[in-house]
Amino acid sequence: MNHGHTYREQIDARGAGRAVLAHLSERFEHATPAEWQARIEAGQVTLDDASTTSGALLRAGQWLCWARPPWTEPPTPLDAAVLYEDPLLLAVAKPRGLPTMPGGGLYLEHTLLAVVRRRAPEASPMHRLGRDTSGLVLFARTAAAAGVVQAAFRARRVGKVYRALCTGHPAADRFTVDAPIGEVAHALLGTVHAASPDGRPSRSHVRVLERRDGGEQPSALVEVAIETGRPHQIRIHLAFAGHPLAGDPLYGAGGLPLPGTRALPGDPGYLLHAQRLELDHPVSGVRLVIECPPPPVLRTASGGPFW
Repeated sequence: MNHGHTYREQIDARGAGRAVLAHLSERFEHATPAEWQARIEAGQVTLDDASTTSGALLRAGQWLCWARPPWTEPPTPLDAAVLYEDPLLLAVAKPRGLPTMPGGGLYLEHTLLAVVRRRAPEASPMHRLGRDTSGLVLFARTAAAAGVVQAAFRARRVGKVYRALCTGHPAADRFTVDAPIGEVAHALLGTVHAASPDGRPSRSHVRVLERRDGGEQPSALVEVAIETGRPHQIRIHLAFAGHPLAGDPLYGAGGLPLPGTRALPGDPGYLLHAQRLELDHPVSGVRLVIECPPPPVLRTASGGPFW
């Protein structure tokens, strides 16, 4: 059991005029309207720090709070090796299966953020990895350092290199994918990120490290350097190129959700690892190259740069 959590939301123009029950039921779909009604009646939901009713109408600027009692979170690996540390920055190796941040109504303390803050309570993540993606995550330890690093990410001055196992054998040893990424329809979520002509510009540079025979399912070990950091970019771009990640339950041909799929972006199965991050130190300006060795399945037969 975790320690529970109080969710706080300030009502904006979109929520104004709606009833408390209707707003919560649509905003947090992990619980049914009947469950939300029971929570309101139990006094777990407050409006401007006072008890409320299911039919109370919301006004812009009010604070709606839900005091969620402790719950049992799904089991996850709760370790994170330190890759780099100084007074301003902390880089750690996230294990596969550990969410970076709280979310989904399931994860709160079983997250990389909670693990890291037990060591460095002031740390804030500068980016995030999907739950089933392993590898390097960078944290800033001061607000000033965070501002500099975030500006570097926005200006694309941070180098990001991943390893992945994709299906098939790409024809070229090196290729670039620049399909825009936006939102498309999804049966459960309404929308999900995927390749879309109306999406935001995105670019990934792919290098084939090793082609593997696998009987009916050959695969390739690839290194991917990304210029942009769109959600699920590598999964989408390799699928768009005709080589979805091996085991990916969501993305298929054209970088789109598989026909009829009910898989969610966080569902496991694929193999993706954040291997290297390059950036200028926020104070000294010295170029830092931080690396996280890949798991055995994502290493070349010869060992490559990592044993």
